[in-house]
Amino acid sequence: MNADERRFAVLRAIVADYVATHEPVGSKMIVERHNLGVSSATVRNDMAVLEDEGLIAQPHTSAGRVPTDKGYRLFVDRLAQVKPLSSAERRAVQAFLDGAVDLDDVLRRSVRLLAQLTRQVAVVQYPTLTRSTVRHCEIVQLTPARLMVVVITDSGRVDQRVVDLGDVTSDDAVSQLRTLVNGALVGRPLAAASAAVAELPNTAPADLRDAMIAVSTVLIETLVEHPEERLLLGGTANLTRSAADFPHSLRRVLEALEEQVVVLKLLASAQERSMVTVRIGEENEAEEMRDTSVVSIGYGPGTVLGGMGVVGPTRMDYPGSIAAVHAVARYVGEILAGR
Repeated sequence: MNADERRFAVLRAIVADYVATHEPVGSKMIVERHNLGVSSATVRNDMAVLEDEGLIAQPHTSAGRVPTDKGYRLFVDRLAQVKPLSSAERRAVQAFLDGAVDLDDVLRRSVRLLAQLTRQVAVVQYPTLTRSTVRHCEIVQLTPARLMVVVITDSGRVDQRVVDLGDVTSDDAVSQLRTLVNGALVGRPLAAASAAVAELPNTAPADLRDAMIAVSTVLIETLVEHPEERLLLGGTANLTRSAADFPHSLRRVLEALEEQVVVLKLLASAQERSMVTVRIGEENEAEEMRDTSVVSIGYGPGTVLGGMGVVGPTRMDYPGSIAAVHAVARYVGEILAGR
């Protein structure tokens, strides 16, 4: 290997050993643990160059070095391959998520899985409703004058409302209502679906108009975007096991994680299903999160419905965390596609 390749191999060794031991890494340790085929003197020279380039630093007077944020960034950018989950881990992930009964359960299980697999804090954003589309609307006659309207979105969200018609209606009229409503709703984003439903009373047959007004009113209330963004967090206690990794303040990090706005911003870059985003240390916008790294990805059956990921110290197992986040997001997307 040439000098640049060898220096990157030295950096990779420092990252691996520091993540594993949380101790500064010296040239002797690198020579003993990693088969680089060079002497300790060569490794020391390479470490001097890496330090000049700002990729590693000497935390105190010991001979060891630790990676900097810049060093972690180069390491992540040049990952030749992500450490895949074992076949046993993949089966366990799939079996655990397949057991979920609804969207809430899928997301709760995802948070628990990510926290267990990575030993970091796991974060999952509930589907952003503006990105959801209507998959189906079912209208069921409960009594001759009362209906149940069930709206199902592609994110797995199910809303059901009761509609009091005030008048008796027939099975045939309910069937017509169902056909007209689905014609206006199915495949449309929620905002567009709401606008389409508002027009239905004007185009419905005269004998269905009153019933359509009642159904449309309830549907519009159901489809209107809920302003709050919901998040699930899991494994917060994992951070306390590595308090020394947060030189400024672990408490600041924990308080920031309680602020939904901060966490939503961390997930804001997760706009693609297949691409994992890694933000390291100073790359995080929020000052309280500058001691952390965030590994995130978008999830969904086709379009991205929300983000998920993990938050931990910059001294993180990046290949393992990236693999876990990617795998869980993929399984969640498959589950939502099949519902």
